[in-house]
Amino acid sequence: MLNFIAFFICPINKLECKFIFTLIIHKSQKRLNSILIIRTFASEKDNSMSAQLLEWIGYTASVIIAISMTMSSIVKFRWINFSGALLFSIYGFLIGAIPVGVLNGLIVITDAYYLLQIYSKKDIFEVLQVRAENKYFLKFIDFHQNDIKKFFPQFKFNPSEKTVCFLVLRNMVVAGVFIAHRTDEKTLEVELDYVLPEYRDFKNGRYVYYWLSKEFIDTGFTKVWAQACNNSHAKYLEKLGFIYSEQTGKYLKLIES
Repeated sequence: MLNFIAFFICPINKLECKFIFTLIIHKSQKRLNSILIIRTFASEKDNSMSAQLLEWIGYTASVIIAISMTMSSIVKFRWINFSGALLFSIYGFLIGAIPVGVLNGLIVITDAYYLLQIYSKKDIFEVLQVRAENKYFLKFIDFHQNDIKKFFPQFKFNPSEKTVCFLVLRNMVVAGVFIAHRTDEKTLEVELDYVLPEYRDFKNGRYVYYWLSKEFIDTGFTKVWAQACNNSHAKYLEKLGFIYSEQTGKYLKLIES
């Protein structure tokens, strides 16, 4: 500061003036370079973080789409694939890959269309009671035995005179089977409530128990018991209105008219 004041007070020649002016310019340029270096470093750091974020968005979208391919349920496949394609479409537009963004955007629209069709379509259900020795019924259980074991690992079909068996038809196509036995005059206990993978959207279960309410209320049945084999089965029963009983370790649904 004193040097700056002295510059105006003390007489100096042209050479000294040029030297002082050069010194000031040099110091200013040095400070400017330091600021530019700091800003460049910060910008590169921000760009690096943005690139990493975009990269993780792409990885996440890929994993979600890969998971969707493993779904046996059409509804689950559509929802998960919809999520993955939406994320991939956003990723494509963010990195400037327009074809990737557009292609996955079309997949999002396609999934949304079919999901709308699934939830708005009115399916026709029928429950067909069959004998325990019905050949088609037995063949159906035998053919899907491996998938049945995933959800009902303890299931063994040993019918008795108290066993009731049903084929669940959806748009006149067999979508599942329902087996129960009478424990007393007012109670049914579910042995098997199996639905084919492509029909696992809870509509079958809702219709079966609605049908049971209508058909069995007149015959005196008021309760249905079911044993949950795993967490997903427990959630399925809860969505259908079953209530867990701590005393029995099973789920109970009251049949109401």
